[in-house]
Amino acid sequence: MLNSLITSKTRLRVLLKFFIRAANKGHLNSLASEFGESTNGVRKELNKLKDAGYLISNKEQNKVIYRANTEHPLYSVLQLLIKKHLRLDEIVETIIKRIGDVQKIILIGDYAKGIDSGQIEVLLIVNNIINLEYIKKLEVKLKNKIGRKVIFCLDSTDNGIVLYDKNTMYYEN
Repeated sequence: MLNSLITSKTRLRVLLKFFIRAANKGHLNSLASEFGESTNGVRKELNKLKDAGYLISNKEQNKVIYRANTEHPLYSVLQLLIKKHLRLDEIVETIIKRIGDVQKIILIGDYAKGIDSGQIEVLLIVNNIINLEYIKKLEVKLKNKIGRKVIFCLDSTDNGIVLYDKNTMYYEN
């Protein structure tokens, strides 16, 4: 979706890293290693996004640490755009329609950390027993629909991003 609008793969990875979750942060070398890119290419994108005000940086020990500027007027718009790019809204809607009594849907794993690994892990918190065979079929249907592998978990200690919470009627779209 965003690939045609943002033609720089590195810029898209940087945006995904910092705008999927405000708590995500990183320094040049770790980002270059994580993206499998040269430090020079990552540095250019970090500088462009920082100069535009989308990222902020501070020095910790001897490293410059970057993070999203949550005060930027377009922060929430970019965050929503990244979530739409990953098609998280379609995942939530499909789960609610097909599984039913889901209490919470939480994004965990690589994407919650801002790593574009191609595998979206979703924690489901439910009150009833779920047909595991049906869950496997749903994973395949979602992969075909959104173009990324989706894995459902029913138990995890991983802190993630709450995409849906039935108790508070919270739905992140």
